[in-house]
Amino acid sequence: MDKVFIKGLHIQTTIGFFQWEKEIKQTLVIDVAMAWDTAKAAENDELAKTLDYAEISIAIETFANDNPVDLIETLAERMAVFLMSQFHIPWLQLTIGKPGAVHNAATVGVEIERGQLNPNKSS
Repeated sequence: MDKVFIKGLHIQTTIGFFQWEKEIKQTLVIDVAMAWDTAKAAENDELAKTLDYAEISIAIETFANDNPVDLIETLAERMAVFLMSQFHIPWLQLTIGKPGAVHNAATVGVEIERGQLNPNKSS
């Protein structure tokens, strides 16, 4: 299966458990890989038959800002469900990093994988 990906998407959103975090915007860095048959789009050079990574990037930031949560685990789970449903994605791997959250670490975060990589293939 082919994949469409977005790496290093920086968004500003409200996230965090502590009260001071609920009053500010913080940077999250998002990577997402999405299973998709890119041959259909490539056949006639049609954007409408692929995953529009610009549209998905905007949807990710909008979703994060419209659905503030305390934990990046919660955001990752809800965002995965949203993306798969909204864009009909059969499988995705989503990483959300929160740079600067832990002293001496470049970033901390979660990585989740949801769906089936080859939904039409028998195992």
